[in-house]
Amino acid sequence: MPEAFTDSSVLEHVRKLPHARATYKQLVRELRLHGEKRDDLDKVLDRLCDSGLLVELRSGHFAAVGENADYVAGRLSIHRDGFGFLIPDTGKSDVFLPPHEAEKGMNGDRALVHITRMSGEGRAEGEILRILRRAHVTVVGEFRVRKRGNFVAPSDERLQQWIEIPEGMELPAASASPANRVGPAPRTVGSHEDLDGMVVNVEILEFPEDGQPAVGRVIEILGFPDEFGVDVEIMIRKHHLPHEFPPDVLEQARAVPHSIGAGEMAKRRDFRDVAIVTIDGETARDFDDAVRVEPLPNGHYLLQVHIADVSHYVRPGTPIDREALLRGTSVYFPDRAVPMLPIELSTDICSLRPQEDRLVLSALLEIDRQGEIVAQQFMRGVIRSAERMTYTNVFRVLEGDAAMRERYAKLVPHFEHMRDLALILNRKRTKRGSIDFDMPESNIELDLSGQMIGVTRAERNIAHRIIEEFMLAANEAVAGELEHAEIPSLYRIHEIPEAKRVMEFEEIAAHFGYSLGIGAIPVKRYPIAQKRRDGGKTRKDIVLPQDLRISSRNYQRLINKIAGKPEERILSYLMLRSLKQARYSERNEGHFALAAQAYTHFTSPIRRYPDLVVHRILAHYLDTKSGLLESRALREIGDDTSFTERRAAEAERELIEWKKVKFMEDRVGDEFDALIISTTKFGFFVELTELFIEGLAPIETLPGDHYRYHENGRKIIGERTRKTYSIGDQVRVRLDRADSFDRKLQFAIAAAVVRKKSKKR
Repeated sequence: MPEAFTDSSVLEHVRKLPHARATYKQLVRELRLHGEKRDDLDKVLDRLCDSGLLVELRSGHFAAVGENADYVAGRLSIHRDGFGFLIPDTGKSDVFLPPHEAEKGMNGDRALVHITRMSGEGRAEGEILRILRRAHVTVVGEFRVRKRGNFVAPSDERLQQWIEIPEGMELPAASASPANRVGPAPRTVGSHEDLDGMVVNVEILEFPEDGQPAVGRVIEILGFPDEFGVDVEIMIRKHHLPHEFPPDVLEQARAVPHSIGAGEMAKRRDFRDVAIVTIDGETARDFDDAVRVEPLPNGHYLLQVHIADVSHYVRPGTPIDREALLRGTSVYFPDRAVPMLPIELSTDICSLRPQEDRLVLSALLEIDRQGEIVAQQFMRGVIRSAERMTYTNVFRVLEGDAAMRERYAKLVPHFEHMRDLALILNRKRTKRGSIDFDMPESNIELDLSGQMIGVTRAERNIAHRIIEEFMLAANEAVAGELEHAEIPSLYRIHEIPEAKRVMEFEEIAAHFGYSLGIGAIPVKRYPIAQKRRDGGKTRKDIVLPQDLRISSRNYQRLINKIAGKPEERILSYLMLRSLKQARYSERNEGHFALAAQAYTHFTSPIRRYPDLVVHRILAHYLDTKSGLLESRALREIGDDTSFTERRAAEAERELIEWKKVKFMEDRVGDEFDALIISTTKFGFFVELTELFIEGLAPIETLPGDHYRYHENGRKIIGERTRKTYSIGDQVRVRLDRADSFDRKLQFAIAAAVVRKKSKKR
């Protein structure tokens, strides 16, 4: 054993032992430790146990978690009905936790669980041994004044227990409101009785244990739930989004010089005399990317993609860098954003604003008429954007709008070259099997007070396609360059979908007369001995082969078949759900949906931390032809930023759903056309055709019969009439209830006629 040993070397040693177990004395002997080294071993074992990598079975006896089938570490997922699951770090099957165990932790906590029982079908049940990391240092919720005391009811329905607020802890200490807040300043009240029904943020002082509730103190008063801006404040705190920049971050941001020194300019290629433009949405405030396309004498195109050189201003380990990693990404709500970088950088110094000198990392790609990149070059540059273009105006130019073409006369040929190249790139991606879901996205319309007044379909036109294709090409080119040079990097990967999810989709698609075309799959069937929890009859499960071969082309071909058909929307939605979620990784495993062998995120360093990391790696490679970061560091960054990306997406989605529910509160009793998008044992979910709003029609409210859910066919069928409700059916529904607290809508069937989805002919 070397003189210096590490946590990982000790853990690896234990894992290699029989049954992955060892005693303290055994480790001292086998690692040949003496004197101070024995004290060091104590510290290593404590750290490994605290992190859940080892478990101390009894005094001085240790086992490696994950290697030993009796113990597993992972994240708690608590259901609103009280039970929960441990989702293991290792990707193994979830472990069921009955209510008396689930109440030991809170949703999102990382925990160590002991497997206490295995069913005949391999389903594990366990008990929580230890909470390894708390997910909720603070909790946001409504303050409740009761005779037996004061409590806070969490806004997160998965946090079941109310938080007790002891006497004297009801009002936050007075403090000045920071100048860098995202939203309105916190409220103040005269006494704790005034707090009843208000939304507050609570710091947890004692976590729930042995059936006892959590105890906390109020640190912020946000206001009443229906007040302007409070919904955003709730989402920010519920999802623990960092939203106030620390003083040292602001100080550093304000000290960044606005001018570019002559020495820095001399190191860069000067593109300032070239007509380069940004193309973004009307409301965009930060501009990461600028583009230009010009035809070459050999018939090829030269695509220039210039990306804001954030890495020049944000150096590793600085206060701004640490805060950017903590945030991971900017978060966009309908009425405001929580930026990754201070506005001094995100909307000013780094933003590629028109007619201002800006530092960039540039990708110059020579592309032939088939869309293949035949030459590529990367460099540091400086640009001066000629125009701040919008998608709408570029679209109007390309559609022949005379006023727009006159206004941007010098740029019209460039926009036409952009359109031509974007279509070539799109054809190339389609040819290789890249999946292009054209899912409708909703656009939330707000009035001047921030209240939602409508939902419309977000428009997509050729200008969106231009930027999308150019950014995809640049991302892929950078990934390929670093991969070819064997430089460790951070990749954006999208893994092959799981066989089970693919076959579940195939089962639904068959009801519409479609298939992914993966051929007949031999399956083994066996009965489930254990009765289902919903009280229904046992069904036969399918054991799927592990080597199911599925290609992105299977998805692409089906998308082409259903294009323009009534069932396109529902099948596209279900296909998307059958795929895995893309993530960041230090290992290049390709991108399934894009059919790309190597892909990364390079084009949005103002709002995504992984792009900033890739910029640093590429810049270091350009300077030294060597790598910058080791795989372990990249793995940690990938895991952290994948988490922050999911956190931001959940917060954005939940706020929009909440605004939709509040928008519908005045429409209770109104009728709407809808599409059934999923069926369950307790009813079916519908999406309103015009409003992109979802809700549940409970099974007990279905008229004219007693209905049951048939799991094999995923249909709800009347026992007497045999009337059916299934995925894809068009129905007329009435809004019965809008619950803004639980953020749920409840519908009932309004018309007896159900228009069945059509089968493919």
